[in-house]
Amino acid sequence: MKTSSTRKILMNYINIQHIQRSALLLFALLFSFNLIAVAQKAPPLSGKVIVIDPGHGGSAATDSYRQGPTGEREEWIDLRVGILLKGLLEEKGAKVLLTRSEDVTFPLAARSSMAVDNKADFFVSIHHNATADPAVNFPIIYFHGLASENIASVEFSKHLAKNLRKYMYKSKTHVSIVSDFTIFSGVGASVLRGTYGIPGVLAEASFFTNALEESRLKEKEHNLAEAMAFARAIEKFFGKPVPPIHAKTQSKFPPQFQTLQEAERMSPVARRWNQDFIDGKELMKNNDAASWQKAYDLFSQSAKSFPDSPVAAQCHKYRAVLLRKLGKPEQSIQEETRVREFYPKW
Repeated sequence: MKTSSTRKILMNYINIQHIQRSALLLFALLFSFNLIAVAQKAPPLSGKVIVIDPGHGGSAATDSYRQGPTGEREEWIDLRVGILLKGLLEEKGAKVLLTRSEDVTFPLAARSSMAVDNKADFFVSIHHNATADPAVNFPIIYFHGLASENIASVEFSKHLAKNLRKYMYKSKTHVSIVSDFTIFSGVGASVLRGTYGIPGVLAEASFFTNALEESRLKEKEHNLAEAMAFARAIEKFFGKPVPPIHAKTQSKFPPQFQTLQEAERMSPVARRWNQDFIDGKELMKNNDAASWQKAYDLFSQSAKSFPDSPVAAQCHKYRAVLLRKLGKPEQSIQEETRVREFYPKW
């Protein structure tokens, strides 16, 4: 009986050892397959077709306002950053096309066509900004159309905003993410309109009308930091499934709100954008229709002068509040839609 019990115990031990060895072998095989799968997984940008559009070009003779205090021109900066970004993206396996590689004019429609004809996975138009207020300096990122429809481009804008702060500004500076309908009422920006359906943005990374920023924009290190922000944002964006872009529904758009255009934004009136906002808030404290109307007009002027400023969304929110006070509920709802669709939270 002892011999039989001992044999059973021994056999059970052998079986347990066999099961353990088999389990360890299976675990080792699965771990190896996992390593192979990770090694074989393509980088996020491998094979992606990306079109980089350095804004403007060849416009020194016609666009005199497009330069900083010491003469540095926007189109030169746009091109430098675009070329640096091309190199960074190619290192990550992307196929990259530049709409221009020299300081020459290139038609807006042709820029869009390059992305569409080459079945681009992504489109980015690189710009730098100007305004009458020399103290202003922050990034503005434009997506086309409505935030609830162009979901992919809004999502990328958030990645870019974070990376511009990290690499270019190294601070928690304000970043505006806005629809291109805020500056081109009713139509949006040509290059974004022409590439709608392809995830993409038009980004004004900083203001060359700010003297300190203009001096930095002349430096390759600063240009490279900006290019790095774009590259990291694009890589992050394609590291996950790309969100959708829905067809535009024109009936969902709020009424047009006309704003000052480029050269007009260099005027003394435009320079008052923030003071108009401050004055409007003070008038809102009064409890009479005359004050409400004056406040409404000041918020309107601030938003017209600087439609993508740090306070532009607030201007339209206050306009909505004041329209209700003034007995115009339908117009108030339209303003609320403008804020929600053109100035998404992030």
